[in-house]
Amino acid sequence: MNFLYFLITLNGLIFLTSAIEKSPDIPSFLKICHRNDKHLDNCMRKSFEALRPYLKNGIPELLIPPCEPLYLPKLEIGQAAGPVSVNSTHTNIVINGGSDFILKNIKIDTVKDRIKLKLKIPKLNMKSDYSVAGKILMIPVTGRGKFTGNYTDIDTIIMIQGEQYIKSQTNKKHFRVVEFYVDFEIGDSSIHLENLFNGDKTLADAMNIFLNENWKIVTAEIKPVLENTISKLFKNFVNKIYDKYPLDILLPL
Repeated sequence: MNFLYFLITLNGLIFLTSAIEKSPDIPSFLKICHRNDKHLDNCMRKSFEALRPYLKNGIPELLIPPCEPLYLPKLEIGQAAGPVSVNSTHTNIVINGGSDFILKNIKIDTVKDRIKLKLKIPKLNMKSDYSVAGKILMIPVTGRGKFTGNYTDIDTIIMIQGEQYIKSQTNKKHFRVVEFYVDFEIGDSSIHLENLFNGDKTLADAMNIFLNENWKIVTAEIKPVLENTISKLFKNFVNKIYDKYPLDILLPL
């Protein structure tokens, strides 16, 4: 499920594609879009597509890390109740395949400061160091070791509600994300956790089989936790950039 980090990076890019040359820190290859453009959605799509060749190596000017592979330091998931009650930590995360995403639709409402995105990620591969302890569908699980996950046909809908405000330090209008909603459906998934149950191969093999046979149920149970994690990480990541650039630079009239 840890493709959520790629979604965070991807959506940070989408909201920066309309920045213009008013700021020397903004890359020159970004296409200019304007708030009053009747075809703003189409302009943003073209602007974002212009970024595609630069995604693999990242865009330092926009604080965007390389996306192929995408390296992430840590992810924590904790859920204390329900059929899936676990504490799980992933470190040294490496994700491949994210740059092959397909932006299916983007809709921007400049009056309500609202953005809706639809995208598809054909395939993601993730490797990490993991630790887990808890119960999954009432079955105890514990372990620490290497994690491998493969996810295919990830359909995602993202809704972002923003607001405009005057930054006191500059007296200029800025934009910030106040609400973030994501809904995703995974076509297929396979995972493998090494060293479950302190290396007990019989129990570990049985648990890996169980997790792969029941991945849809497990995903459904932890989905609210993942969505909340995505929301917090996304807002923190993007709002740091929005705080740097006024709205008239990011999306001029």
